[in-house]
Amino acid sequence: MSTLAFWQDFVAERAPGPPYRSRYTVGVGARWFDLPLRPLPDGQHAVASFLANQASFTVLDAIVDEMTRAARAFAPDVIVALPTLGLSVGPGVARGCGHDRFVPLGTSRKFWYDDALSVSLSSITSPGGGKRLYLDPNILDLLRGRRILVVDDVVSTGASLAAALALLDRAGCPAGGGLSVMCQTRRWMDVIGIPVASVFRTPLFAREGEGWRPVDGTMPPDDAGAGAWTVP
Repeated sequence: MSTLAFWQDFVAERAPGPPYRSRYTVGVGARWFDLPLRPLPDGQHAVASFLANQASFTVLDAIVDEMTRAARAFAPDVIVALPTLGLSVGPGVARGCGHDRFVPLGTSRKFWYDDALSVSLSSITSPGGGKRLYLDPNILDLLRGRRILVVDDVVSTGASLAAALALLDRAGCPAGGGLSVMCQTRRWMDVIGIPVASVFRTPLFAREGEGWRPVDGTMPPDDAGAGAWTVP
């Protein structure tokens, strides 16, 4: 299934289902937004997908506005954004919080980097391994003694966010919260020990006939709706 038409605009009504055929509808503020359903390699399960760098500016701006509202409730001193897709939303959230800049983490090692300020990195969409996550030693002074909020696009297994938290801990600059566009299923809750907020949340789906049905007990908690802080 082509995802070219997804992530470009809001919709007037929710997708029919369950079971859902190819799309699952979530809320972005007061508007509805469709996500494509991607079958996992086992062929029997699927997840809802969002790619920040393929979204229209209209959609991305609305999502960043919702993220900014959640970030302001956390009152961060600095926004740290994860590569790659967290860098699509991190600058906007930092700007919305009144900050002059944000702190990007990276996967490309510059010659002046210190290997002690790096950790291994993997994710559900880039499972090959071999990557490392780096913090530029020249920007440590932006983090020391500050209230840090880590921003990413999707929290799924929690591996990427956990790597960022470990890296910040190693640098002596622990983060107090995480913020993402989407919390996908509950798997991340076993490995993340800080509050995490998101614009929307999605469950795991199991195949049912020609469609997909949400699996009971896999929707992440969000007691107060989109943008609420959630402690695992």
